[in-house]
Amino acid sequence: MKKGIKQAGAATLAIIASVGVAQAAENATNEELDQRIRILERKIEIDKEAAEAKAKDSATVNVSDKGVSIKKGDNEFKFNALVQLDARTYLDDSRAQNDTFTFRRIRPTFQGSVGKLIGYRLTPEFATNNATIVDAYIDLKFDPAYTLRAGKVKGPTGLERLQGGSAITFIERGLPTELVPNRDLGIQLQGDVLSNTLNYTLGYYNGTADGRDGGLVDTDNRKEVAGRLFAEPFKNDGGVLEKLGVGIAASTGTQLGNSTANSAASAVPTGYRSPSQRSFFAYETNVTANGDHTRISPQAYFHNGPFGLLTEYVQSKQEFTRGTGNPTVDVKSTAWQVATSYVITGEDIGYKGLSKVAQPFTVGGEGWGAFEVAARYGELEVDDAAFAGIAAVRLADPDAQSKKASSWTVGVNWYLNNNVKLALNYTNTSFDGGKAGGADRDDDKTVFSRLQLNF
Repeated sequence: MKKGIKQAGAATLAIIASVGVAQAAENATNEELDQRIRILERKIEIDKEAAEAKAKDSATVNVSDKGVSIKKGDNEFKFNALVQLDARTYLDDSRAQNDTFTFRRIRPTFQGSVGKLIGYRLTPEFATNNATIVDAYIDLKFDPAYTLRAGKVKGPTGLERLQGGSAITFIERGLPTELVPNRDLGIQLQGDVLSNTLNYTLGYYNGTADGRDGGLVDTDNRKEVAGRLFAEPFKNDGGVLEKLGVGIAASTGTQLGNSTANSAASAVPTGYRSPSQRSFFAYETNVTANGDHTRISPQAYFHNGPFGLLTEYVQSKQEFTRGTGNPTVDVKSTAWQVATSYVITGEDIGYKGLSKVAQPFTVGGEGWGAFEVAARYGELEVDDAAFAGIAAVRLADPDAQSKKASSWTVGVNWYLNNNVKLALNYTNTSFDGGKAGGADRDDDKTVFSRLQLNF
């Protein structure tokens, strides 16, 4: 029996020993497995870090309906373009204006950023006999509340003027745009404050005539100051008034000795055009700017879903002299307009244009794009002082130049998709004066159409 007990004990010890060996082996296996897992996890972390480092060091290319962009770190380059081909038809034309096809805009745009501080934009214009530069400026982006912009920029005075060429509702801008600067060389401070509900611009420019671009140099050694405050007080509320904006803009400066006539000798020709792009008022050839030039423009817009409304008023007051030795004459011209539109397919419209076409047009498909109808009325009136005095000293000839233009336009826009738009406008502009004996010149009656591509 003792022998059996000894054998059982030996067996038990053997089992215990084998279990211990197995347990030790299992522990060793677990430690080895844990080590391998940690090695794999670290390798994954290293690979991820390498991938992130490589991503930072490589450029990201994005191509969409908004254009092409290349981004590497804080550096970015964007390319987009706008092309507009117009067909212009003049009805009941007693002045033999030619019906024509014309390129209204051919504008590639190069813009982007160099690091976090510097932004830039360069837009040439090829829809002219000689290529020109439309926009060319550099931004120092210190903060959204204060950015410094220098170069050739749009003047801040006109509301419709500040809209992009692809976003305007009508084929041509309205009469108030004739009284504000187009683009000018200068420097301006701008930004959004108060939770982005208030936008401001304050600029210092060479100065230019109403409705025209400034020259490449300041020919009279005088400057112009302009500013704008525009508020969207309900922008962050999300209600019906979210896209209500109201503001006021103004400019003041001095212009001396620049010809204001429509002549080849004039670097900055002025005079006023109807929305049909025909001149209805111009000064005599020897009239020059000779003193202060001030503008003021209260303005507003409202958008709610598919409905849009824009209105503005502009007063431009300037001192002129005809010839030498004659007195200076103050001329005050005013213009206003009300424009409204409605997207009958229901898409949202805003100051920057249609948000997005819900169902792009497809041949043989269900999508028909978006359709918008629009109407506008506006007036521009030139001060009686421009026509006063005897023929030798008056600034404008009442038998050739109109004192007032009243214009209305109806139009329809078909957005085939986010990049292509077809537009059709009928415009009627009537005039006060402009013909011999004080008679009114004939109405402008025009049908303009446009094919637009922008991306």
